[in-house]
Amino acid sequence: MKSLRILLSITFISFLTGGILTGCDGFLKEEKPVVEEKPAPSSNQDKQNNPDKDKNPPPAEKDQTSDQDKKDQRKDKEKDNPYANAAKVDPTTYHDEAIQVVAEPKEIAILVNKQYKLPDNYEPDDLVYPDVPFVFSEKIEKRKMRKEAAKALEKMFAGAEKDEIYLAGASGYRSQETQMTVYNNYVNADGKEEADRYSARPGHSEHQTGLAIDLSGISAECVIEDCFADTAEAKWIADHAHEYGFIIRYPKDKENLTGYMYEPWHIRYIGKDLAKEIVEQDITLEEYYNVAIPVSEG
Repeated sequence: MKSLRILLSITFISFLTGGILTGCDGFLKEEKPVVEEKPAPSSNQDKQNNPDKDKNPPPAEKDQTSDQDKKDQRKDKEKDNPYANAAKVDPTTYHDEAIQVVAEPKEIAILVNKQYKLPDNYEPDDLVYPDVPFVFSEKIEKRKMRKEAAKALEKMFAGAEKDEIYLAGASGYRSQETQMTVYNNYVNADGKEEADRYSARPGHSEHQTGLAIDLSGISAECVIEDCFADTAEAKWIADHAHEYGFIIRYPKDKENLTGYMYEPWHIRYIGKDLAKEIVEQDITLEEYYNVAIPVSEG
């Protein structure tokens, strides 16, 4: 079933911990002569009333500035989140009444899934052929990616090669028309319910953004198959893709959040900062934008 398929196949939060410079006032005040004074003797009454006076200094005042900074940052994130006002839905199915057309399809961090679709017949205007090997030789549509993503892919392939890992592309950009053909073929083979678990409907595919690509090893062994997860190439991608601005878009055990089955070969370019944050927090793009209601897999 899945062995034949080609699958759909900001950070703009780095918490700033504000430091407060101390000890500077002394350089601004006029130096005064030191006058030696004898300390006043403590009375017995004083000791009785305050037995721990000399032992425990008063607690330091809590730094409220840092907490406020964090609150402000969270507000900024919500304000900048284009999906902040979206209704949360079950991400594993299509809800016609909840589907929205993305307003800025050219945004690198765009969210495209079963709830958010691209404008009809959208095609990026900066598609190029990345200078990397593919499992096929023809210069055809699925070899293309958006320019920024293509450049990042080239750097990633070079980085992998330094580690003696040799990658190859399998499927990049895909037009809405092509996606319709791919999806319908899967529906005919496996039925709509099953096809929806691993193939996007036309207009809902990340491949149409020009920012996603399916990868393989240069040998094309286990290309777009479950067994790819056990290859050295897949493990390298999982460990290093974020260093180049990519994430594994549909991680293992996250189908209840992304709406799609685990695909270790499908990576998505979102930029280095956001990729780093998502990987460090072990979250999906849906979780980052806070748009999905997790669905129990039990």
